[in-house]
Amino acid sequence: MLISAPDLQRDLQGPNPPLLFDCRFELGNPQAGRAAYAQGHLPGAHYLHLDEDLSAPLHDAAGRFRGRHPLPTREEFAARLAARGWQQGRAVVAYDGSGGMFAVRLWWMLRWLGETSVRLLDGGFGAWPAAGLALQTDTPACSALRPPAQLPAPGMTTIDAAGLLAQLGRQLLVDARAPERYRGEVEPLDRQAGHIPGALNRPFALNLQPDGRFKPAAQLRAEWQALLGEAPGEVLHQCGSGVTACHNLFSQALAGLGEGRLYPGSWSEWCADPARPLARY
Repeated sequence: MLISAPDLQRDLQGPNPPLLFDCRFELGNPQAGRAAYAQGHLPGAHYLHLDEDLSAPLHDAAGRFRGRHPLPTREEFAARLAARGWQQGRAVVAYDGSGGMFAVRLWWMLRWLGETSVRLLDGGFGAWPAAGLALQTDTPACSALRPPAQLPAPGMTTIDAAGLLAQLGRQLLVDARAPERYRGEVEPLDRQAGHIPGALNRPFALNLQPDGRFKPAAQLRAEWQALLGEAPGEVLHQCGSGVTACHNLFSQALAGLGEGRLYPGSWSEWCADPARPLARY
């Protein structure tokens, strides 16, 4: 699930190099990631924009708000990747400059497409120059391919707002947002402050060591078991808009505790409907 910078360099020079994606992004400045990519990126990396490439329009055909980062269909997403040279079965490595905060969205979406050979660069963008490896500014040529005629069964699953409402109090739900947002003390992005009733809070940053690399699997397992219990069953995950929840999903899988289920609309969709319950404390 993770690869070091030296190991990635070796693989990129091998006979079957992975497809490399730069997912750097800033929620407060949506073009900052693209600008950073232009200033320097890992050799051969293609850029994926959270809003444009890893999300769909905010409203569905009926005008219903679906959260700040709704998922495209699997077919739409597969076509976007194929335009950058992806084909089924090709290894993929993703990175960002935020401890995996955005790269995990690509990891989850590829698993959702049924792919298994997808990893994160441990330590993210900064791990590459820290290892003494050179960046490049050239944009790689795109060898556009046909998208798959048929996708395999999803390797990751989702739950919608109605399904989650029916499951409240019956399944474990984990909120990946910062504690002050979870408690409802502040809300910088969404319509209301608070959290979904019954949700447990595990801020995604707890998955990382001070240097931005993921904690060892054994440590993550102990922390998840302390929060969820020894045999939690399927865990539902959410955050503000279905992005950093993927960080907890990745962490749970890295810990060997299954892969959980994502609520893509997350708090941004949930709190937009005043009929849905919410909690603050």
